[in-house]
Amino acid sequence: MSTTGPKQAIYSGLAEVAQAIGHAHRLELLEHLAQGQRSVEELAERAGLSFANASRHLQILRRARLVETERQGKRILYSLSGETEVVALLKALGCVGERNVAEVRQMMNDYFGARDALAPVTRNELLASLRDGMVTLLDVRPEDEFALGHLPGALNLPLTELEQRLSELPRDQEIIAYCRGPYCVLSVDAVSSLRAKGYKVRRLEDGFPEWKAAGLDIEAGA
Repeated sequence: MSTTGPKQAIYSGLAEVAQAIGHAHRLELLEHLAQGQRSVEELAERAGLSFANASRHLQILRRARLVETERQGKRILYSLSGETEVVALLKALGCVGERNVAEVRQMMNDYFGARDALAPVTRNELLASLRDGMVTLLDVRPEDEFALGHLPGALNLPLTELEQRLSELPRDQEIIAYCRGPYCVLSVDAVSSLRAKGYKVRRLEDGFPEWKAAGLDIEAGA
C-alpha cells in the first residue's frame, strides 16, 4: 500500500510544474506565447531554436499543462493554458530571482539600470495618464505580435523601424514604451535611443502580457 499522502501528492504535482519551467529556453518560449498563439515554426524562429528542439521543450510544457495545442490544418498552434496564472507564475519567479540570484540582480543593474536611469511607469500611473490624454503609448514589438493584442490606442513602431519612423512620434508629449514583459529589452533599447534624440520617454514596468493578465482592456488587429 502506498504511503503517499495528499500533501506529498500535491508537492509532487507542483514539482512537475517547477521542473517544466526549469530551463531558459522554456521560459523564453512562455514569454513568446504570452504575446499570443504561435506555431512551433514561429516559436523556434523567435527563440533561435531548431524545430526539433523547440518541439521538445513545448512537449515538456504541455505535459505540465502550462501550454495547450490547437490543430489548424497541418499546423499545430500553441497557446498558454491558464494564461493569467502562467503570467503570474513567471512574474513571481522573476521577483524571487531578482532578490535571491546575484547574477540576475547584476544583469538588471548592468543593462536595464544603465540604459534607463528613470523609474519605469507603473500600470496605475499609465492608466491615469491615459485617462488624462497626457501620453503617447508606444508598442515596440514586431507587427504580428501587435496584431495579436496590444494596449488600447498604442502606436506600433517596431524597434527595427524606429529610426526610420521618428516623424510619427510627438515632440511635445511624454512617450511610454512597452514590449513583451519585464525582461524584454526592446522597450529599454527604444527608450535609450529616443532619449538620445531628445524625446521625453519612459517605459512601462512590465509589458503586454501582464497588462492583459491584470484584466485591463486590450485591442487586437493592426
